[in-house]
Amino acid sequence: MKDSIKLRGEVDIVVLDPLGNIKDQRHINNLVVNAGLDFIASRMTGTSKNVMSHMAIGTNNTAPAAGDTALASALGSRKALQSITVTSNTIKYVAAFEAGESTGDIFEAGIFNGATGGDMLCRSVFCEVTKDANDIMGITWTITVSA
Repeated sequence: MKDSIKLRGEVDIVVLDPLGNIKDQRHINNLVVNAGLDFIASRMTGTSKNVMSHMAIGTNNTAPAAGDTALASALGSRKALQSITVTSNTIKYVAAFEAGESTGDIFEAGIFNGATGGDMLCRSVFCEVTKDANDIMGITWTITVSA
């Protein structure tokens, strides 16, 4: 008998204008990077590593690689996650980049276990999403573990 565990990540992005209208909406798959896999394995031994707590967005569209440890070009500060929900074999991370935060043309996003430094769980690269100064960008990141 051979066990096989798979991780699948999906990112949902919604950009709202100042009136709350949807300007852009995306659904993207992501890459759980090697550092993220190492982090998951380390948590099984009761490690002292911090749990995933922050999300970041950036301006670089270089394809994600398993060896990535940070965004290629982060934009603004990492945002503390607003919520983390675990249901069966799925975990959802939610963050919002408010008006005036991380404004520009966004091409990448990542999940981290610190406001700076730390481990990156996963990274996603997508076609340009423009976040104007008064827009709000909400991101829901879903990681599913399956056999």
